[in-house]
Amino acid sequence: GGPAANAAVAVRRLGGSSAFFGYLGRDIFGERHAQELVEEGVEISLLVRGDAPTPLAVSLVKPDGSRTVVNYSGATPKLPADVADRPLPSARAMLFDGHEPEISLRLACEARQRGIPTVLDAGSLHAGTESLSGIVDYLVASERYAVQTTGSIDPEEALRRLAAIHRCVVITLGERGLVWSEKEVRGRLGAYPIRCVDSTGAGDAFHGAFALGVARGMAWNALLRFGSAAGAIACTRLGARQGLPRAEEVAPLLQNGYSSPS
Repeated sequence: GGPAANAAVAVRRLGGSSAFFGYLGRDIFGERHAQELVEEGVEISLLVRGDAPTPLAVSLVKPDGSRTVVNYSGATPKLPADVADRPLPSARAMLFDGHEPEISLRLACEARQRGIPTVLDAGSLHAGTESLSGIVDYLVASERYAVQTTGSIDPEEALRRLAAIHRCVVITLGERGLVWSEKEVRGRLGAYPIRCVDSTGAGDAFHGAFALGVARGMAWNALLRFGSAAGAIACTRLGARQGLPRAEEVAPLLQNGYSSPS
């Protein structure tokens, strides 16, 4: 599963179509993940299965809704680039999380050639996010990634440094909202006032909604609000995938007089 798989589910629940390209083992965890994706309506024809174990992540949620994630990938190898040498479904946007760097780099380059907009979920700095950051159209970074990349703990300064390299940047800041830069214009968007129960799936919901908004050609301000609303609702429920919202749940939050990005 992981961030990209959760984002694919988020896209489906928000009314879009999605396909997942990644790896799942032929074990009980891989079978369950594949079944869940099918049940959610995610296209899995590009899913790669193998004998190596399915990578796992365990989320430890604190009483205030914050969480710590423990990851285990075992001896599971990364997928080679030639796995991407297969017919791809038509797409209006591609979202990458960087965890399969070789196939992601191949697909990102192909997307650029085909004029398909690309989004990077940059949760932390590693080989995958580092190689993709200079290729994608939209860099959606966590505060952790921004600090790791720029060395600045000030979000505004980190944004300034990232914006000097990337055309469209979003740095998500949890309950403090987000800061953004688009075409040399910078601003900030506050967070929706919600009671956080579990923040585990918030980023996945945001990235899924953001990618769907890009695919639909949403205006920049609407795109940010759409992602923020989806992420906010996800925080009000337990579970990463279980908490991902549906379109009918996001719409009222968007209609209740939320201020425009500044």
